[in-house]
Amino acid sequence: MITPESAPVLVRISLVLVLVSAAFLLSSRNLPNLVRIYQLQSLLLVIIAVFLAGIEDHALLLLVAGLTFISKVWGIPTFIRMIQQRIQIHQDIRFSYLHPAGALIVSILIILLVYTCFSRILDSLYESSSLFFLGSVIGVSMVLMGLIAVFSRKMAITKVIGYLSMENGVLLFGMFVTELPFIIEFVIMVDLIILVLLTSILTVGI
Repeated sequence: MITPESAPVLVRISLVLVLVSAAFLLSSRNLPNLVRIYQLQSLLLVIIAVFLAGIEDHALLLLVAGLTFISKVWGIPTFIRMIQQRIQIHQDIRFSYLHPAGALIVSILIILLVYTCFSRILDSLYESSSLFFLGSVIGVSMVLMGLIAVFSRKMAITKVIGYLSMENGVLLFGMFVTELPFIIEFVIMVDLIILVLLTSILTVGI
């Protein structure tokens, strides 16, 4: 049974796993694995949102968790798998600027830089709760790591996964630092679905 005292610890563990999943998105070359990693990353966001809803007693986070599960854990990965099976491509071995090892090194530097900058900006705001400071640092780091994936990959479908990971970072940052209204999150989801749809159609067409 999850107690109020254990919830922050579980959130921290989930945050670390989210960051690890972002690193795997940079290093993996197998398309099915990339989809599974993104799916796991999104599921971890759902878990974090549910725990935060209990910690903060904020029902809006439960709505965000439900929408995230429907769209990111189930809907978008299912659609990408259908497209991936249709184009019959299982590996993405082409990189533009950074290979996986270089991307991971740059990511580590980015995490350290974000932590250093945020320790001066947000530490005074969240000095009573290191949990929200950690969540904001990992959220921004995820956005930048997703951006690296977008620029380092050549295939359109893997670029989409990088963009989706960036949006996961935006969502994570929003859960810890700002209050994202439910309607804004809904619009973001619609935009992502349209992006995946258009990019997949272009990929199949090409």
